[in-house]
Amino acid sequence: MLTYKNKIIVTGGTGRFAQELKKVTSKYKMYFPKKNALNILQLKNIEKYIKKIKPKYLIHLAGLSRPMSIHDTDINKSIDLNIIGTANIVKICSKFNIKLIYFSTSYVYPGVKGGYNEKDPVLPINNYAWSKLGGESSVHLYKNSLILRACMTEKPFLHKKAFTDFITNFVFHEVLAKNIFKLIDKKGIINIGGKAQSVYKFAKKYNSKIKKISAKKIFGSKFPLKQSISIKKYKKIIR
Repeated sequence: MLTYKNKIIVTGGTGRFAQELKKVTSKYKMYFPKKNALNILQLKNIEKYIKKIKPKYLIHLAGLSRPMSIHDTDINKSIDLNIIGTANIVKICSKFNIKLIYFSTSYVYPGVKGGYNEKDPVLPINNYAWSKLGGESSVHLYKNSLILRACMTEKPFLHKKAFTDFITNFVFHEVLAKNIFKLIDKKGIINIGGKAQSVYKFAKKYNSKIKKISAKKIFGSKFPLKQSISIKKYKKIIR
């Protein structure tokens, strides 16, 4: 048996959420490998690192997110990092029976009615969300796994303007980082995020000078604006 109970590998260790995880005190020993130590596009490289660390868990954060436009202009990169890279991680976790926690996105839901729960049908709103759903597909095949459909953002809020008509569940990375260890032994799918509200309402609490902007005017009337999710399952676990 390769695994040790208190070890966690976090891919994408230099990313924004990983940086918040590093600040959290827990009973687990965490490893944040850089790309040269664990390259998600190289199966042998992943396996070598897994054998070296012998973790019980792997939190998969590595992938491509911003800028969102890159998922339209460079689909090869999007496919490689978010779909193929995730599939590679699944293969190795499956080989050594390592619990896999995969961070997906709440944007896999259609965004038409809002309040989506984990059993609702999915229909990604953009190429980024499609690439994350592609990653989900491989994770679903492996039963010792957890998919977290997350809605989170950096603190402080990066933008000077915020949408008044786009409803979502933003919460800061640091909040979810503190709760992740209450979730890692769960399986299946869990929506995670904060209170359902407009992006403007969320951002206004932390920046009184933030300006209003309309997503409908920018993206058109057919753009799905009701992107909120139900976090009942998540709240029940963390309380």
